[in-house]
Amino acid sequence: MNLYTQYRIRNNANSLRYLRENSNWYKYLNRNSSYIKSFEQEMRQRYKLTTKDKVDKLVDSLDTVSQLLDILS
Repeated sequence: MNLYTQYRIRNNANSLRYLRENSNWYKYLNRNSSYIKSFEQEMRQRYKLTTKDKVDKLVDSLDTVSQLLDILS
């Protein structure tokens, strides 16, 4: 694995944790460092860090607050 790939993984705690949980990625990243984008995309999907997931979480929170205010009214 080249130094740039190692740097990107070690500076993100989620990436490092995902790599340790899914050790098959070591093989791909050692052979070709261009897989780092696929690795990060899969990691974001697994830990629900995508923009869509964040928006969904925000909408759910707003719905909860709205329901709470309806109950109190």
